[in-house]
Amino acid sequence: MAKTFKVTLKKSLIGTTQSQRRTMAAIGLAKIRSSVVMSDNEANRGQIMKVQHLVDVEVQR
Repeated sequence: MAKTFKVTLKKSLIGTTQSQRRTMAAIGLAKIRSSVVMSDNEANRGQIMKVQHLVDVEVQR
């Protein structure tokens, strides 16, 4: 079974760049404490790295 990530928005998007806001919209996070489950692949890892200071990431199996 493929690994997944549970990504939770922990900080506000106020003061972030437009690119970071678009990345958060692509991930599907808009409100603080909202969460999504993402599959583990290179594209998703890149998105998480771009906004790593705004999110908490938990690895799930």
